[in-house]
Formats: sequence, structure tokens, C-alpha cells
Amino acid sequence: MSKVIVYCEHTGGNVRRASLEAIGAAASAGAEVVAVLWGEGASGAAASAAGAAKAVCLTGDATFSPDAVAAAVTEVIQSEGAKGFLAAATYRGKDLCPRIAAHLDVSPFADCIEFMAAGESFQVKRPWLAGKALATLGTTGGVLCATTRLNVFEPVDGPGPSDCSEHAISASAKATVTSTEAKADAKLDVNEASVVVSGGRGLQEAANFKIVEDLAAAFGNAAVGASRAVVDLDWRPHGEQVGQTGKTVAPQLYVAVGISGAIQHLAGMRTSGVIVAINKDAEAPIFKVADYGIVGDAFEIVPALTEAVKAVKAQS
Repeated sequence: MSKVIVYCEHTGGNVRRASLEAIGAAASAGAEVVAVLWGEGASGAAASAAGAAKAVCLTGDATFSPDAVAAAVTEVIQSEGAKGFLAAATYRGKDLCPRIAAHLDVSPFADCIEFMAAGESFQVKRPWLAGKALATLGTTGGVLCATTRLNVFEPVDGPGPSDCSEHAISASAKATVTSTEAKADAKLDVNEASVVVSGGRGLQEAANFKIVEDLAAAFGNAAVGASRAVVDLDWRPHGEQVGQTGKTVAPQLYVAVGISGAIQHLAGMRTSGVIVAINKDAEAPIFKVADYGIVGDAFEIVPALTEAVKAVKAQS
């Protein structure tokens, strides 16, 4: 059984769901998973790395240095004889993966939606050409390095490693993260939400985004997204933009309100589990990718949908 190293982020004493999904991706290919963690509380959080056969905690640096941590993870990959490295496509995962790939002299693959065994090595699938095609990719360099798209893979049910061995960070830090700050509004990020409700220019003005916010609030686990058009109009912040020049999302449910469905937007959300489109234009391109389409006035439909969601939530 080939090994895969998974870099696991953790918070509050537990491995983050995004990293658990990356472990799930490796497990889906029949790999033996080695979880690597860094930071205060890593040894305690390692036990929550469900699906990992063992865990390695990086020690020696109290301040995060992407180049030093990447060098240490590379040493773990080599000492374990691993054939793959995975990290969730979070900000940190996207920072570390190319650095590790550079150490190993291989090409990194970003935002992958499938991870497969290929003999003694592995292959991945990822959207290509703005989502118009799916590419199957592999490496001849021995170790496949990739990040996994959030909300695509299922975490593994079961226990995590019983203990965490240590590996000292030996490389000198060229750059360090001096501080991190939580967002003041603490809103759920569209990358991590299981439900995303997005609005477009069909809402007519920024104030009308309240119906989108109300629907997201009714779900409880939803984030508010936006098309590029409304971000360019300064109706919504760039952090909410979904699309080729914004964020790529794959929630269980994606609701598009007043969004026509330009190819740039579709590239960022077409791998969502279920897509619901609400638009008064029956010929809008968004309906071509939608699982459910509602043709009508969003200002009538969305409030009614919000009340229906609230009613269902009240019964559960």
C-alpha cells in the first residue's frame, strides 16, 4: 500500500474539516495516510485526524514559516517513502504545496476533485479550460503533489492516530507569518460553506442583497456569494466573488439568484452538488448547468423560499 502525506491544519484542538476531506481523498485511493501537523496543540489535535494511520508533529518553530515547514514536510515525505502529498486548497495549503513540489522537483496540481491510484503512484482529476473539461494528470517524478477542492471529498469515519511522533524543523526560515487576524464579521467563507447563496446584477441594486442574506441566514450553514458584475459595481466585497477571477466553490447546494451564468461564473461553481437557479430570463445560460431552475421574479420567489426553509428548520 502506497503512502500519502496529508498536511493537516487544526483549530480549537481538532483537525479542520478541509484537511479531513484531504485525508478522505487519499483514503479513497486506498492509500496509507500519514498526517503531518504543525503548531501549538498539534499533538492533541492529531487524534482527530480520522483516517490517518499515523501522525507526525513538526516541532522547533513557534512562528509559522512556509519555507521552513515545506522543507520539513518534504523530509517527512522522503523518510516515509511516500508516493503522494495532499493538502486542502486553503490559503495555507495553496502556499505549501508548490513549495514542497519544488523541493521534490515535480509539478503541483491545484484544486483537484478526484484522487486515484495508478500502479504504485497516483493520479488526479481537475477541471481544465475554465471547467469545460476534466483533465486526468499524473507525474513521472515519483511523488504526486496536489491540493484538494473543498467540499468535494468525504471525511473518513473512524478513529485517528493514537499518538504523534515528532520531526524537528531544521531549515532556517526565510519568511515568517508574524500574525493572523480573524475577520471582524466572522462570516462563513464561500470556500468552506456547505450551502452558498449567490446574487447577481439581476438584484438591481446593493440594498436588494438583503433577500440573499436572509435566505443564507435561514439555512444557517450558508455563505453569501456574488457574481463578478456586482463586485465590480462595489455592491459586495471581492471575498464573496465566485468565478474564474474569484473563488472556486463546490458546496452541497448552490443557489444562484439573478445571475445570468457567464462562463467565468460557471467555472467557479459548476462542480457544486446541487445547483438551483432563479432568474426571470428563461434563456439565461445558468439554467444549462442548474439541477433545478425557477423562472420568475426573484423578489417574490426568494422571500417565499426563505420562509419555506425556516419552516422546515423549525420542524427539525
